[in-house]
Amino acid sequence: MTKTLLISAAVLAASLALGSAQAQAPAAPPHPLGFFVTSTTPTGSGALGGLAGADKICQDLAAAVGAGARKWHAYLSVPAEGGKPAVNARDRIGTGPWYNAKNVLIAASVDDLHGDVQRDRNNIQKPNALTEKGSLILGAGDTPNQHDMLTGSDPDGRALPAAADASCAGWTDGSDAHKAMLGHADRTGGPNISWNSTHMSQGCSAPKLVATGGAGHFYCFGME
Repeated sequence: MTKTLLISAAVLAASLALGSAQAQAPAAPPHPLGFFVTSTTPTGSGALGGLAGADKICQDLAAAVGAGARKWHAYLSVPAEGGKPAVNARDRIGTGPWYNAKNVLIAASVDDLHGDVQRDRNNIQKPNALTEKGSLILGAGDTPNQHDMLTGSDPDGRALPAAADASCAGWTDGSDAHKAMLGHADRTGGPNISWNSTHMSQGCSAPKLVATGGAGHFYCFGME
């Protein structure tokens, strides 16, 4: 065998060995669950037991799928009222990054999460706005449409003024005496397709939330 053939054989063998090693390399481990839409809520209304009650819903749902080791908060805002300062949803959820149940990056940071829709700085869309179980939330065009998410927030993730009556009385009221600001998890259904601040609900009762286009779902974020 000539020197040229020996060199060619050696190069081929090295290439095959490298390809085999790459093929056998283990896949990168999945990122921990850090974002989901609630698969269920106790009443389907805006009565969540306040922020603490909503956080517990997130924590319990996460624990049920093996993700309860991290701390979970509901993406909900409450206005300043009764001498108490406002609570902004964006300040409750940690710093990111956040991944859904299918290991898809939702947002790398709080700023990216609240980037405008045109820049696609977050990945909250129908295929990715999954429950803790990895299931899709029904959206516009589905029956029933449940794309409305309780947030009580403006597009930047901050509480609206108390006069706007946008948080179901601090997420304690399930009647129609109050309303809630809603976002669209599928980013469809109207000219403003914000994931967190699209339109107001008709009320805070389960029937009114259904009539508006939802079922009392909200977003949960895991914190490190």
